Amino acid sequence: MKRFALACTVLLGMSQLISSCKEDFLDENPPSLYTPQTVLVDSLGFEAAMGGLQSVVREQYTRSDEQGLLGMMQLGTDVAIPGQVQGAEIPYYNYTLLNSQDRASDVMWSWAYRTINNANQIIQAAETAPATLRQGYKNRISGEARFYRAYAYNFLATLWGDVPLIEQAISSPRTDFTRTPVAEVNIFIINDLTTAIPSMLPASQAISGRITRGAAQQLLGEVYLRANQPALAETLLQAVISSGQYSLIRARYGVRASSPGDYFADMFIIGNQRRSQGNTELIWGIEQQLLVPGGTTSAQQRRMWVPAYYNIRGMALADSLGGRGLGRLRLSNWVDYRLYSTQDMRNSKYNLKRRFYYNDPAQTALFGRRVTGLVGSDTIYNITPYTTKWNQFDPADTFGFGTIKDLTMMRLGETYLLLAEAQLKQGNTTGAAASINVLRTRAQAAQVSASDITLDFILDERARELIGEEQRRITLVRTGTLISRTQRLNGASVTGLATKHQLLPIPQTSIDLNSGAVLTQNTGY
Repeated sequence: MKRFALACTVLLGMSQLISSCKEDFLDENPPSLYTPQTVLVDSLGFEAAMGGLQSVVREQYTRSDEQGLLGMMQLGTDVAIPGQVQGAEIPYYNYTLLNSQDRASDVMWSWAYRTINNANQIIQAAETAPATLRQGYKNRISGEARFYRAYAYNFLATLWGDVPLIEQAISSPRTDFTRTPVAEVNIFIINDLTTAIPSMLPASQAISGRITRGAAQQLLGEVYLRANQPALAETLLQAVISSGQYSLIRARYGVRASSPGDYFADMFIIGNQRRSQGNTELIWGIEQQLLVPGGTTSAQQRRMWVPAYYNIRGMALADSLGGRGLGRLRLSNWVDYRLYSTQDMRNSKYNLKRRFYYNDPAQTALFGRRVTGLVGSDTIYNITPYTTKWNQFDPADTFGFGTIKDLTMMRLGETYLLLAEAQLKQGNTTGAAASINVLRTRAQAAQVSASDITLDFILDERARELIGEEQRRITLVRTGTLISRTQRLNGASVTGLATKHQLLPIPQTSIDLNSGAVLTQNTGY
């Protein structure tokens, strides 16, 4: 016996709150039915759901359908200028084109709400899971989901300000969203993290790649800084540093320890990036693995940061040069020429590639000579200094389609920088200088004194330490310095930057589809 039914696929991204349905004939008794209610009843179901949530989180910076998406976080700031641009990143340095139809902001907005909805499902299911499931396990899985939900909301609140606050999982289309004041969103984030930190999340990482207490403490410290509560931020960040779980890398280690290099560069070599591989500095990393089903993505970090040096006659594709890049952006002149001192390890040839030598043996007249004095060649994305943090080469993929490196999301080096910011906000420039000097000592750079410490100096130091890792736009927006620093340090590469660009536009598709309530646009868009 058959029955007539509607098979509906609901798209829950905030930018696509629509339902597409088609007529179909289904068996009355389907052989299987997968819903949160039927799956999230045991550890296998919850682990599958957490794997799905982690997969969504990983998509934030690993999508390949628009390679330029990664550029939105670097271009139009103080650290990068456009190279071989593709499209989605263009409005982020030509701000006159940034409007409510913007592709990149639409994708990121949708990503955040997909993350939140997946997290909501796990949190709700953990609260009602059968008593046969250990309470400790339910707490841990809920704590991880709360971390990811807080992370997504912090991303939204930083870049858009007031945003819809969705506390329960959505299982059918909604068109009545309104924006919640950022102060209330902050309270929600803080509650998630303060709930998870003391009793839900483990201090150490029992399973590689999973969230620990230190990651939640660092995220909460950043939230407190954004909410102008620096004393609370300092307490959390000091707790991460003094936990005994993490330590700065200060000596060579790992798979290339006996090869030329330095210990700062060691952290970004495949085989060295994880805690299980000796990286004691890592707090949260998103893992990728070659030759493992689902273990790699078509992410574009290498294509973004590594220049297309092989386009120069006499230059051949090489592992030692980072594999095949496209130079979709290049470091700003400020970073290239004024940011680093000569002795700073973070400026070494192993961390910032500045010199190139002809390496194609077929070009005998050039082979081994330094590449200099290029005439008529484009030096924006072919031959240009670049960070080596995304260097990689897969012999089975010389075209360089995917990224097989882990994504370093949090490490202890940033903890000290956030701590210095919290200390500065409380007027403790002596403490801030001491925190900064921990990193400068590790980098063999000159020490600084309390009189050197300003917010701008801390942001300079963030660029020295975290270039290619941090999403620079988020940092500058969070600290209210996007406009001033971009115009002062990189103004020649930017057009039309104005006060309204401190926040991103709400995607117009979300506004148009939200017929049941008014979803207001940010000022100026």
